[in-house]
Amino acid sequence: MIDLVEFLGFYYKGKINLNNYKVHLATGPNKPLEAFFEGKFKEWQEWQTKRNFQCEYIISLIDLGTNKWLFAGLYKINGYSKISDKHYSYDMQLIEGLEDLIGRIIISYKRKGRASYIWGKPESNQFEISEILAKKMEVEEFPGYNSVAVSYAILKIIIDQNIQSWKGALSNIKGVYLITDTNTGKLYVGSATGFNGIWSRWTEYINNGHGGNKSLMEVLNNNGVEYRNNFQYSILEIADFHTSDDFIKQRERYWINVLKTKDFGYNN
Repeated sequence: MIDLVEFLGFYYKGKINLNNYKVHLATGPNKPLEAFFEGKFKEWQEWQTKRNFQCEYIISLIDLGTNKWLFAGLYKINGYSKISDKHYSYDMQLIEGLEDLIGRIIISYKRKGRASYIWGKPESNQFEISEILAKKMEVEEFPGYNSVAVSYAILKIIIDQNIQSWKGALSNIKGVYLITDTNTGKLYVGSATGFNGIWSRWTEYINNGHGGNKSLMEVLNNNGVEYRNNFQYSILEIADFHTSDDFIKQRERYWINVLKTKDFGYNN
């Protein structure tokens, strides 16, 4: 297999010198892959809590799980500004030439410990190119009702981009859904019975973060609207449009009781 660093060195030979670089293993709770899908990875990466990029170049890799990483570009560090003791804003410049491969190159690398900023070497032989996708990685097609578990950020992309596999599937069913607060573990059980089913109901959450639910409104009022990024959406049960609304509400009450979301969640 070809090593990513060797490939970059060969491609940019005579143009840039990769003797002073770091590899940024973008991972953690701040969701770099979602930022990438939104087209905001550069801005996401430029915000740091420490002076992590004391080097000339950054090779950016996004965690895909199971020791796989997505190539997100080669960047030149032009400087930084100290905003506060825990906020540094970097000025990064995407190196031109490989735009067509950003989001397509998959790297195999077993991370050592928890280090996210690795000093690189001219010949690393660590970051093997295991695959080159036919097209840039995007939000996956609808995975099936039993496999839906999407964050607010990903759901927003799905709805804003009107991704047809998701819209077609979610518009044609009524159902009972679950919202998980990934910060606290609290749950909210809801139901969708109106026109365009779950798609329409979830669109309301994307528009305002709370969908009109009083408990979720209170959470956002107390923590700020950006707290909605902690919410994950999944499906508990589906039914076709011939099913009565009363039956859907009955199933909603069943799940509220089973998951105890009145006592310990947001259905109070």
